[in-house]
Amino acid sequence: MQVPKLNFENEFDFQIKQDKDTFFIYDLVRKSWLVLTPEEWVRQHWLHYYRFVKKKNLSSLILEKKLELNGTTKRIDLLITEKAKPKILLELKAPSIALKEIHFEQIARYNSLIGAEQIIISNGLHHIFAELTENGYQFRKTME
Repeated sequence: MQVPKLNFENEFDFQIKQDKDTFFIYDLVRKSWLVLTPEEWVRQHWLHYYRFVKKKNLSSLILEKKLELNGTTKRIDLLITEKAKPKILLELKAPSIALKEIHFEQIARYNSLIGAEQIIISNGLHHIFAELTENGYQFRKTME
């Protein structure tokens, strides 16, 4: 399977296996093999970034948590917590998906329920960072 090189300074050591025509990637948090979709490729980069570069405990990385929004069930892609409090909420897209304002609006709606201090939208190639302030979201350029 041809996977794109993503925009991360670090190289990560992923476990990937193939069964017939399907590729799988091992998820450290869920401790299971997942189908290697383009979005999962991005999610696993962020998971490895926070685990191995930022040295977060696996218990502080929450993947695909369900939440109720306007009577419908949604799933967040990745939430980073500190001392059990929401810190960074990530909305992840496949590398082929251009990041747009609707994606920011989506994560901002999710964050209205979660209350994370920062949000990140990423397709693995481009990353948009914003911090929640008293005056709304302030955009930043770099990873922390």
